[in-house]
Amino acid sequence: MSEYKYKMPDVGEGVVEAEIVEWHVKAGDKVTEDQHILDVMTDKATVEIPCAVNGVVKMTLGEPGDVIAVGTEILVIEIDGTPPTEEAEASKEEAKAEPKAENKAEAKSEPKPEPKPEPAPAAAPAAAAKAPAPARPSGERPLASPAVRQRALEADIDLAAVPGTGPAGRITHSDLDDFIAAGGRLVSKVGGAGAASKAPRTGVETQKVIGLRRKIAENMALSKRTIPHITYVDEIDLTALEDLRAHLNANRQEGQAKLTIIPFLMQALVKALPSFPQANAHYDTDSAMLTQYAGVHCGIAAATPNGLMVPVIRHAESLDIWDTAAEVKRLADAARMGKATKEELTGSTITITSLGAIGGIVTTPVINHPETAIIGVNKMQTLPRYDAEGRLVPRKIMNLSSSFDHRIVDGYEAAQLIQAMKALLENPATLFM
Repeated sequence: MSEYKYKMPDVGEGVVEAEIVEWHVKAGDKVTEDQHILDVMTDKATVEIPCAVNGVVKMTLGEPGDVIAVGTEILVIEIDGTPPTEEAEASKEEAKAEPKAENKAEAKSEPKPEPKPEPAPAAAPAAAAKAPAPARPSGERPLASPAVRQRALEADIDLAAVPGTGPAGRITHSDLDDFIAAGGRLVSKVGGAGAASKAPRTGVETQKVIGLRRKIAENMALSKRTIPHITYVDEIDLTALEDLRAHLNANRQEGQAKLTIIPFLMQALVKALPSFPQANAHYDTDSAMLTQYAGVHCGIAAATPNGLMVPVIRHAESLDIWDTAAEVKRLADAARMGKATKEELTGSTITITSLGAIGGIVTTPVINHPETAIIGVNKMQTLPRYDAEGRLVPRKIMNLSSSFDHRIVDGYEAAQLIQAMKALLENPATLFM
């Protein structure tokens, strides 16, 4: 027997370090060549690291959340024979570490659901029964993949009550299926059928913030720490625009994306920004240098299963309303599925953020550093308003809550930009003139 010391492979695209997200092996596990052993994060993509040899894991080096440089030892494996030389392994490791050609820019961003075990033959029903899982200590957080947690949330199931049969008591999809089939206890809901008694909630959960969530936290802290925000809110009467949007959607051609409010908002933004170039810019604090852009590369903040991402519609000023809608949908879908490339997630010059129907009345959006402005969309409501003749009429009202870097954009200029967009949105024909 000999020891093989596996080092963090080069994952490509000039990456020099990566953050450990999740180990899939532990000391004592048998491993085979090409087996998926580790997930690491580089920028906003998660990459699967395969094993290089057959053997038994002696130790893993590094915990989730640790940032490891390429070439750093991460795993010690006991193998039969003499360990391969670094020269012999270099090209093979590089090929394994990179995503396959058809998925090179689609490094996965969320763990795959765990496969369900094959049913045992009917002739041996005893073998099909699972060994009982060891009791989970009170207050201990159950181990489960994000996909399993999402299923449990949707089914109102307390995972702490579900026995796990996976490694280290991990709860699998099969465990959840069995628990549901057995009529497992549901989380208590007011007035809900089968509700449990109202026992006190004593659990305390501590989590290390790693991966994309940590990057989001760092970026938000940087933005709030370095950018003095000013937020300006005004209401927009979208009654006429909503009539136009309904008409266009009812008559759209086959294959055209359905129009939401976002493409109209982007059309108003690209028409208004030339008069306010300081709002379509990057500000470098260290050099005190402001870079203003003629082209509008509009980021669209999108909630995904793995956290907030900002896919970028490049040169939005060159797209018509239908092209804008198609690009927004394409990039939002790619971000949600974890298939957005690094190029599609970087380079925005101004950002639009929307919480959709739950968008509230007012928000205070945080600027996407190093940009100087962010446009926030709140929910639309039908509210009573007086018309020009003094009659009370129902109107479709939506607030824009927009933040600006007060070092670069004065409050008066911020108000002027939003008022320019307001005029375009309330008179939607002008968007196309």
